Amino acid sequence: MSKITFLGAGSTIFAKNVLGDCMLTPSIQGFEFALYDIDYKRLKESESMLQNLKESLGSDVKVKAYTDRKEALKGASYVVNAIQVGGYKPSTVIDFDIPKKYGLRQTIADTVGIGGIFRSLRTIPVMLDFAKDIEEVCPDALFLNYTNPMSTLTGAMLRYTNVKTVGLCHSVQVAVPELFEALNMSDDGVKWKISGINHMAWLLEVSKDGKDLYPEIKRRAREKQQEKHSDMVRFELMDKFGYYVTESSEHNAEYHPYFIKSQYPELIDRFNIPLDEYPRRCVEQIENWEKMRDEVVHSKNLSHERSHEYASYIIDAIETDKPFRLHGNVLNTGGLISNLPEKAVVEVPCLVDRNGVTPCHVGELPEQLAALNRTNINTQLMTIQAAMSGKREHIYQAAMLDPHTSSELSMDDIVSLCDDLIEAHGPWLPNFKSENMLV
Repeated sequence: MSKITFLGAGSTIFAKNVLGDCMLTPSIQGFEFALYDIDYKRLKESESMLQNLKESLGSDVKVKAYTDRKEALKGASYVVNAIQVGGYKPSTVIDFDIPKKYGLRQTIADTVGIGGIFRSLRTIPVMLDFAKDIEEVCPDALFLNYTNPMSTLTGAMLRYTNVKTVGLCHSVQVAVPELFEALNMSDDGVKWKISGINHMAWLLEVSKDGKDLYPEIKRRAREKQQEKHSDMVRFELMDKFGYYVTESSEHNAEYHPYFIKSQYPELIDRFNIPLDEYPRRCVEQIENWEKMRDEVVHSKNLSHERSHEYASYIIDAIETDKPFRLHGNVLNTGGLISNLPEKAVVEVPCLVDRNGVTPCHVGELPEQLAALNRTNINTQLMTIQAAMSGKREHIYQAAMLDPHTSSELSMDDIVSLCDDLIEAHGPWLPNFKSENMLV
């Protein structure tokens, strides 16, 4: 029996989306869905939900929850990773509250920035533990990573383990439809080309019937900027750098040094930037889950429609040898994007078939876009080095290289902030000892 192992299966709604998609995929019938999570209560809730969904969809997969991770992984063909180390409390709260004491504000803090750095440092050691088990009990498995920070985690797996890994996000799939909807344009028949890095990939070309649509897109975007809306940062970046970026404005506001600035507080209102958005979103999700838990977990009539998440399409393409195209996060080996570093993780078109996931060569990005990508790649590479070395000085350097952090704080304040975050996270960062501090 083929097997899909889901790590972090206590994420019940996401497990429903990914594994519900798989239940609707003919080539995946008969598979075992092995569920694993360190939270036993959430694990059993997801098992109950998936058993009910299996019955209502008429799927013949086997759903089984495991409390032993190695047993859950044993013999798996595919491993889906959707963990969050440290959770909302205490770790996410720490990632926001301590920087705020230094005057450093954030919106999402899950990719780069000071929050992204520390989320990476908490998560990479756990992922490397996963890799040891995978190398032992399912060495041929394909690891489908959905966990953020996407670039650092995927990079650590690809550079320091033998696990076949691809990072998956849905920002590319939704970028063009959301842009066209915002500008009251139809995306029917539109062709587009996107490449870059995760959460900062670029709409390089967009056309219909051979006509370049960028002039009309930019005209409408400039008009829309005259009134407040939820995507003002992305439209401003497109105006100044010439291209639309895939991830949302609340994300991109903290990837660059231009928008969240204590000396220019008026920019927050001007660009409608939602500070502390992720903690607020976490609270809302927790409250909503409490209201809907019984309905989702115990419903005998649970339904599902196939989502735009890539996992089921990847598995289907490998199982059937029917090619599927996606945008995956992979190492820039051989210069897939020739003006970005080879150690970087890039988000590029990939072809999936029985041979697995094969990235496509892109070539050069426009130089201004590659430059913006490199500012985030610098921090990503230094963060991976910090995780692997266990040296505080590498954490400091990662933070000093971050565009937003370095534009707001002095070097001394960055060192002090990192020390405070290490102390506050305590057991979540076991690799960083006091003797590794700069003196």
